[in-house]
Amino acid sequence: MRVSPAVATLLLLIALNLLNYIDRYILPGEVSLIKSEFHSTDRQIGALTTALFVTYMLTAPLTGWLGDRFRRKPLIIGGAVLWSLATLATAWVHDYQTLYIRHALVGVGEATFGIFAPAVLADFYPERDRNRILSIFYVAIPVGAALGYVAGGQLGSRWGWRAPFFVCAIPGLVIAVLYGWLGREPVRGASDHVKPTAGRGTALGLFRNPAFLTATFGLATLTFAMGGISAWVANFLERFSGLSVGNASLTVGAITVVDGIAGTLTGGWLAQRWLRTNHRALYLLSFWSVALTLPCGALVFFGPRAWSIPALCAAEFFLFLNTGPLNTAIVNSVSAPVRATAISVNLFCIHCFGDAFSPTIIGAISDRSNLRIGLGSTLIFLVISCAILLTGARFAPPLEEAA
Repeated sequence: MRVSPAVATLLLLIALNLLNYIDRYILPGEVSLIKSEFHSTDRQIGALTTALFVTYMLTAPLTGWLGDRFRRKPLIIGGAVLWSLATLATAWVHDYQTLYIRHALVGVGEATFGIFAPAVLADFYPERDRNRILSIFYVAIPVGAALGYVAGGQLGSRWGWRAPFFVCAIPGLVIAVLYGWLGREPVRGASDHVKPTAGRGTALGLFRNPAFLTATFGLATLTFAMGGISAWVANFLERFSGLSVGNASLTVGAITVVDGIAGTLTGGWLAQRWLRTNHRALYLLSFWSVALTLPCGALVFFGPRAWSIPALCAAEFFLFLNTGPLNTAIVNSVSAPVRATAISVNLFCIHCFGDAFSPTIIGAISDRSNLRIGLGSTLIFLVISCAILLTGARFAPPLEEAA
């Protein structure tokens, strides 16, 4: 059976995204092991994630500019190779400073396929189908995060904290080769039905585009909370629920993979049905996703100990509902000529105002009080995200020119 170029490209990009998130979430699954070897503080451990996202967001504007002017296929391959080699270099990490540099270099590689993949897929599929396709693509986030937690806690406990990182390095190089062989470069804008305007089709227009800005900053404040929680939740369960390193990472990994798949696919399905009657559905479903997460998150951090894991299950399910719809809202808010630039600006904002600094901030609060208070501070940003996304629904663009 012959696989279409669009499907082959989608599968390979999902594989790259999966490996990306496995690598990103190995460290949160083995925080205690790294702290023990390097005698690090919570703030220093949080700074490792900050290093990754700072390089990610500083590299993103350049890669976005390149993606709108040159073929994206070689850029994706180059980024995957660089990221894989940086991951492989973990074998030579023997002090905190080197680990910090290693984590920073990984961010450079991630700033390629993380930007180009949604833009490439948008050129294969029209506006009405992008939510469905991107919901499938982003299933790699919870699956990769779960595998990263499990690999970090389980493999790290047995063979040392460096061993889990090798799970991604060689497969990353293999996928890069396969993408060079089977991946396709679609014609830019081939599937767009809404014509470019000054706000949708120019770089300067992005900053006068309310649909883009509200989706971006709604996601940024949400990412502040998500990034901080994901970096510390396994360690939180160790400290406040009495779980071992391995069991805490296994618990978080299991919850993430089940809720991530169920939440992402359910959110994509609900949004797809809602779009039939309301073009604002992508923003509205994202609003309800965050609003329902709030009380569950409060129970995780401040509720009875026995409720922490059930509440975490509910919180993650609701949180993952917005994954496909909100990312689709960003892609649909702009036209093909600046789509890679728009995604790069979005990534810069969500990391600069989101998870680049939240793990470090939470770690610093934890050093001065406790981790419960540090993680609880993220609830404030979930409230802000709700307000921005509800406002953004007013500016949701049509799905075709006739609308």
